[in-house]
Amino acid sequence: MKIPYFDAHCDTIYRCEENGRFGAALEMEADPAKQQAYYAACGCLRENGGHIDLVRGRDFARYGQFFALYWDAKNAPADGMLAQCQRLHNRFLREMDENRDCITHCRTGAEVDEAVRRGKMAALLSIEGADLLDCEERNLETARSWGVRLLNPVWNRANRLCGTNCEEPDRGLSQKGKRFVRRMEEMDIYPDMSHISDAGFWDVIKTAQGPVVASHSNARVLCPHPRNLTDDQFRAIRDSGGIVGLNLYCDFVGPQGTMEELTAHVEHFLNLGGEKTLCLGGDLDGCEALAAGMQGIQDVPKLYAALQARGYSEALLEDVFWNNLRRIL
Repeated sequence: MKIPYFDAHCDTIYRCEENGRFGAALEMEADPAKQQAYYAACGCLRENGGHIDLVRGRDFARYGQFFALYWDAKNAPADGMLAQCQRLHNRFLREMDENRDCITHCRTGAEVDEAVRRGKMAALLSIEGADLLDCEERNLETARSWGVRLLNPVWNRANRLCGTNCEEPDRGLSQKGKRFVRRMEEMDIYPDMSHISDAGFWDVIKTAQGPVVASHSNARVLCPHPRNLTDDQFRAIRDSGGIVGLNLYCDFVGPQGTMEELTAHVEHFLNLGGEKTLCLGGDLDGCEALAAGMQGIQDVPKLYAALQARGYSEALLEDVFWNNLRRIL
């Protein structure tokens, strides 16, 4: 049986663009040789040795994917982060053009539905870290013109808007950060809380008027990593009408990274009333080891089957694997 798959976060565009040339490290203290090999495996979107490509995407009943524009501010180029953001966006557009026979850029839920009707995969845009917009409200106009729908105020580097889960974790939104979030909402861009500090999370909840999301975060009570969500944070996102994407990266799943540990996060979030909140946000091509020995999107049906075996209905799995993320668009 072919399953639907709609995912809220991947770093595939970055991995294609980096391609081992710029000496970036996936983690803050990673082995350079291993990292170069990791990036070099992913040269283009159509078919590659990474986690996501379109050849494998065709095996789903329907496939939607948020592609993040991401670059570490530590490695900012001489012409600045906004220029780098534009290069990443150009790479995304090039991939869309070169693969227009099978995938199309969508900005709204209606456009996703139309892509599915035409037998195509749906691509949507996010920005991971407002550093790529120089943390300036005026540059949100550019993001909106590109069709960006999710935006993280921060990645792992603290910036003028907020602290993060690993840098200045006690610092919440600055006044500039609060203005930035309000302006995002005016432009139909959802605040993405994955990577933000706990203080920043609650400041966004107080500031936002509509749904907030955590595109790729798991349950902290099951895996005590600051990138994961507390139960209260999950409930706050649920109550806002937003979504939380299940992260497949081993480090955010549990000590063994097994399928049992991964499905425990699903069960925990569902027990918190997350039937209409939980979706998928695999963090693919933005991490190395995936849970349960998965090698990429070709293995996502194993998660579906594991949940089926635990007695979850097809209707619930349809919500988790497609409808919940589609709903907010």
